[in-house]
Parts: sequence; structure tokens; C-alpha cells
Amino acid sequence: MIRIKLKQLLDDKAFREGRRITLNEVSAKTGIARATINRIANKAGYNTTTDNIEALCRYLDCTPCDLIELVGD
Repeated sequence: MIRIKLKQLLDDKAFREGRRITLNEVSAKTGIARATINRIANKAGYNTTTDNIEALCRYLDCTPCDLIELVGD
């Protein structure tokens, strides 16, 4: 299964910047609907688009390898 590590990366970004980051902010900055971001963050195995992955990587200043990992079933 593919795991998207959005929550962890958001926590890391919030810690580095010393502030709280909301899903509403991520939605506004990436152009991804808040409901979609919520599903990506909270629904295991959620199937998203490469456009969403790209937007999140640009926002988080990371690579797809940082955001996505392959885990055993």
C-alpha cells in the first residue's frame, strides 16, 4: 500500500516555522479543496492525482519520495 505522509510533513513544517498550519491554509496555498486534503491526510490508501502530489510537494518544499512511501500490506 502507498502511504502519504502529509500529516508528518505538515507537523515538521509547522515546527520549523514556529506556527500552526491548518488544512484551510494548505488548501488556499495549493488550490486543492480542503475536503480532498482532509482525505489525503486521514484516509489510509486514498487515491489522489499527481497534480495534487505536485502541489503538496511545492507547498512543503519536498520531493514525492518525501511525501509518499511504500508500506507492506
